[in-house]
Amino acid sequence: MRKRRKRTQDDVAVALNMKRSTLSGYENGVALPSVTVLVAFSGYFNVAIDTLIKVDLTSLRESQLSQLENGFDVFLKGSGLRVLVSTVDSENRENIELVPEKAKAGYTTGFSDPEYVKELPVFQLPFLSSEKKYRTFQISGDSMLPVPSGSWVTGEFLLDWRNIKTGTPCVIVTQDDGVVFKIVENKLDEEKVLLLHSLNPLYKPYKIPAEGICEVWQFVHYISNIMPEIQDETPDLEQTVAGLQQEIIRIKERMGWKE
Repeated sequence: MRKRRKRTQDDVAVALNMKRSTLSGYENGVALPSVTVLVAFSGYFNVAIDTLIKVDLTSLRESQLSQLENGFDVFLKGSGLRVLVSTVDSENRENIELVPEKAKAGYTTGFSDPEYVKELPVFQLPFLSSEKKYRTFQISGDSMLPVPSGSWVTGEFLLDWRNIKTGTPCVIVTQDDGVVFKIVENKLDEEKVLLLHSLNPLYKPYKIPAEGICEVWQFVHYISNIMPEIQDETPDLEQTVAGLQQEIIRIKERMGWKE
């Protein structure tokens, strides 16, 4: 983290009020930092202590390191250090930012960038709680039918992913798959993944590892200008009954039965 920021050991040592040789010992594994020093490192690099201890930062992808450097610790589920970039209106009320289809690709990298988020369209819905944070995403595709493609799905920001109840529909912002709307099966405790299901049975479930998740927004409602199609099952039923009647007639004929 120090080298990525182009800081010398002297720079960091002075900033943290420690000897350069002490810092060098920590970096080389000769000495172990105390809790107080870990707090200082956490504050200096804006990285959670849990991440500093448990995560091998050298194994992370560039995009993951960038998220850390932007102050968004994606490796701590439920951490108070999770940063949500938001906007407010002239009366200091939380806006609901709108992420249209054409903006979803950029959102994956821009969600933690205040300059990106403030350029998104915003609106208010007075019937939603002022104590919670909401954002609206335009979905595409047929994987969540009967919610039609092009619908606007509003979600409530979830801080602690471990509290997601299995079966909850959510908008998931991922590093590799972009923004997806799925039914969540929570397997964080046992497998450190979320298993994502589609409403359309043609699509198979798939796993997203916790480290690949950027944000989770729990489904609140959706808005669409398309009426859901009415499934008329009467013709199918009539056809089935007619088929059964013909089958009964054939069985009777084979058995030599007469009316």
